[in-house]
Amino acid sequence: MSVQPHVLYLHGFLSSPQSLKAQQTLAYCIEIGLGENITIPQMSHGPAETIAELSKLIDKIGSDHLVLMGSSLGGYYATYLAELYKAPAVLINPAVRPYDLWESRLGENRNYYSDEIHVVTRAHIDELKQIDVSKLSEPNNFKVFLQTGDETLDYRQALEKFGKSQCVVHEKGSHSYDDFEHELPLMFEFFLSRIGQNKR
Repeated sequence: MSVQPHVLYLHGFLSSPQSLKAQQTLAYCIEIGLGENITIPQMSHGPAETIAELSKLIDKIGSDHLVLMGSSLGGYYATYLAELYKAPAVLINPAVRPYDLWESRLGENRNYYSDEIHVVTRAHIDELKQIDVSKLSEPNNFKVFLQTGDETLDYRQALEKFGKSQCVVHEKGSHSYDDFEHELPLMFEFFLSRIGQNKR
């Protein structure tokens, strides 16, 4: 491919770069010759610190051919960063109002992969609110993949926020996003279509 994107994959809350979707994305990048062009950071701090760390990482990678992938809470972060850097983003069952959900997460939470304890505070909820993107400046930079069977998030919130034309909606499924690997070619087709149009 003539233009090579650099993929920044952002996992969800209490997840890990070892998650199935992250590893499937990595394997697909290797398959299509982008194995050196994907970064999957571990995100284990509060929202403000995480965004600061990701911004430093993007400055190091360079934003010219940056593309973002975000699952669940990672989709919320990816939305903010895509707006900030004018970069295309693929969101997978993204959180739209995670600050509401975190009211029930106050206190200690255990990472599904590392058993590390993450402490959620009210300050963290405020930090999530501060990076909320109330209105998209470039809605065509987003492609959103949703499954109606998501047991954690109401897919209709994302459908309303991003619009039907930007969403791929599949009936049933789960929050983990069933058969995710089958969507990867379409996701990367979207990235390549947007890179040439974005002016940094």
